[in-house]
Amino acid sequence: MALGWKLVIDSVNAPVIADFWAAALEYEVEDPTPLIEQLLAAGRIDAEAVTEHGGRKIFRGYSAIRHPDDPFDETSGIGHGRRLLFQDVPERKTVKNRLHIDVHSGPGGLDDLVERLESLGATRVREVDKGPAGHWWLMRDPEGNEFCAA
Repeated sequence: MALGWKLVIDSVNAPVIADFWAAALEYEVEDPTPLIEQLLAAGRIDAEAVTEHGGRKIFRGYSAIRHPDDPFDETSGIGHGRRLLFQDVPERKTVKNRLHIDVHSGPGGLDDLVERLESLGATRVREVDKGPAGHWWLMRDPEGNEFCAA
């Protein structure tokens, strides 16, 4: 039986980078407000564990996004499919990623995708054209994580 998984990405500001990636991938930012309210009411977490972002309660230092077509738990807001979880860590990124996301262009092609990603806060690093083997842009998200737009 295949196992479920999520990709966890270290960040400096989890809710802000989650907003970027939700817009970039056209995913949804998870809303854990109902779960947080239940945990607060039951005394299982204290108010220090919670903050607000975008009009929602979130766990301090964490934010997740999920594919809009995948199932999710309506009680917790947690996705059961394609999901990215961002978690704050004290150190900033210092070296090249060992794992990265490839964002594939849809209608409109690569130029439109790269321009849209730049308008969200991404930056171009280098264009790579391997002819029939592929054409893409190496880019960085607002926190400096490398990814490819293809």
